[in-house]
Amino acid sequence: MEGSDEEDSPEAPELPLEILVYMLGFLPTSDRKEASLVCRSWYIASLDLRFQKNVTFCFPASASSLELVRGLGRRSRCSLIISQLDGFSLSRSLLMEVGLCLGPKLDSLALPGSSVSEASLLALLPRLTSLRRLDLRGLDSLFMSGAFLSKEEHRRQVRSALSGLEELDLSNLRYLSDLTFNRLTGCTPRLRRLSLAGCHIAFEFDPYRGCPVGTVEVSSALLSLRNVRKLVTEQTATLVALDFSRTSITHESLRSIAQVKGLALEELCLQSCKELTDYSVAVLVKHQSSLQRLDLSGCTELTSRAVLAIAQGLNSLTHLSLSCDWRITETGLEDLVSVSSLKSLDLSECPLVGGTEMVNGLSRRTERTQLEKLHLRSCMYIRDEAVFSLTQLLGNTLRHLDLTSCANVTDLSVRAIASYLHGLVVLRLCDCKEVTDWGLLGMVETSACELDEEKEDQGPRFTRTFGNMGFFKPPRLPFQERPKMVTQDHLERFKQQSGASLLALRRLRELNLSACCKLTDSSITQVVRYPDLQHLSLSMLPEITDASLSDVARHCRSLTSLDLSYCAHISDHGVAQAAPHLPRLQHLDLSACNNITDKSLFLLAQHCKRLKTLDVSMCNSVSGTTVDLIQSQLPFLENVHYKLHSGTDLTL
Repeated sequence: MEGSDEEDSPEAPELPLEILVYMLGFLPTSDRKEASLVCRSWYIASLDLRFQKNVTFCFPASASSLELVRGLGRRSRCSLIISQLDGFSLSRSLLMEVGLCLGPKLDSLALPGSSVSEASLLALLPRLTSLRRLDLRGLDSLFMSGAFLSKEEHRRQVRSALSGLEELDLSNLRYLSDLTFNRLTGCTPRLRRLSLAGCHIAFEFDPYRGCPVGTVEVSSALLSLRNVRKLVTEQTATLVALDFSRTSITHESLRSIAQVKGLALEELCLQSCKELTDYSVAVLVKHQSSLQRLDLSGCTELTSRAVLAIAQGLNSLTHLSLSCDWRITETGLEDLVSVSSLKSLDLSECPLVGGTEMVNGLSRRTERTQLEKLHLRSCMYIRDEAVFSLTQLLGNTLRHLDLTSCANVTDLSVRAIASYLHGLVVLRLCDCKEVTDWGLLGMVETSACELDEEKEDQGPRFTRTFGNMGFFKPPRLPFQERPKMVTQDHLERFKQQSGASLLALRRLRELNLSACCKLTDSSITQVVRYPDLQHLSLSMLPEITDASLSDVARHCRSLTSLDLSYCAHISDHGVAQAAPHLPRLQHLDLSACNNITDKSLFLLAQHCKRLKTLDVSMCNSVSGTTVDLIQSQLPFLENVHYKLHSGTDLTL
């Protein structure tokens, strides 16, 4: 008020911590992070234990990590992912600090991309008395010598600490043998989940001794099926999940595991196990009928008989992946989608699936459908009719829909999605080349002012018997056709109507429209307006300009990932308008945007302080000097991709 003295105005009373915590509880995680930056009291409220469940801290081994670990010591529980550890003093000091500060507070520990020494890990493990998950995948340095846990004293100390361990990941270990496997699992008597994905397991034949597996008690050279089965037998009371992905497991081997007395698996991952057949799946289903999650993706010998066996034998199934099983047809899908507990179904890259049987199965059900995730990527026979029926039948529950590279999906499917799937969180329409502005706007395409080429007389045409003799006009290819432009009158009608536009999907968190080459600014600027959208991909849209970028930035301020690669009309002007509205952006792809220069990088360094990855490959006007400079200005930047047209890779 004019003439008032600022010093006389009373200060606003500070809200109690309990009230702030209650208020922050209504915000999603991304908004709560922003709110924590308002003031110290809001920051303290954001650290309340109700918001800190299953928090994992991921960082590389460095000198600054020592102070971070000491700071985490004030927390009651946490999980760590520490990468780039080696055998030098810094890594040893870091692991020692983890043991001293976080030993009894650590829930989970993963060491990806590391080469830690046996001594360092043996000094750490006895201190981790509350560890529930241990991830040692790819740590060949531990098992190469074969001496890991060879001393009884070390085994006794580790067994005392890891007696409550529930999850053990030993994926991609080349040197894992019966000897080292027994030593380690002997210290973990209550495992619930075990992963041996990508390990070299001798299922039926020992290549070193030239004899069947099982004739030698314990091998120091390889891991055998007999030894794995021994562990499964010993821990049937607790074991519920196994992962044999990318191994050469055979039918007989799978049968021997499935038939272990007392074993009741809930999860089994057999991804890319090429030896498995329909009979293998039938035997598995017969003996492990309590399975809830089953991953058979990449098992190329499977056919629809396996689908029928699963549908008839697994009444508690919730998640099933059959992606890349190219022999699977429509047969059996009607029974499969009738499983009342099914929540997630992945049929990606099953080219013979058209959706008809799924519609039949969902239509005959009397109780409410529970399917929440449906992946149909690269299912070439999926058409508008199937999408229309599926959206009607799954309208109440579906949250995740992937129609990537479904070439026959058109605007009709988009309008059906917008009309019935109002609860959708993830929508992927990448490479659906028949989707146009009209579909996103929920409007019926009107005829253009110009003559319709199909109706006017165009003279002789191609036939099956006559080729191009020099005077025939070749037919226009789909990628050569420019989209029919939406005029300003159309946009005015769109604003007045309450049709089924993509605007109806207010809960979207991820939207992928990449390579939908007929989309233009007309729809992107009007429809992509989601305040909670976090991941957006608009790559390979040749018609969009800076107008789309600036409008998206103004209306989607929660974006953490944005892909604009190969959008030739995006320039510094668009980045200048968008960057101030994208403070949460962490991943940005501007590769092959030739109108991007050093100016855009300086704008990003000024406004997008949280960038973790940046791709400016094949941006000819971006200099390496500027790339080096912004790395020093962006504290969280981890990867910069900077590849020139000549092929020189300057990835930093």
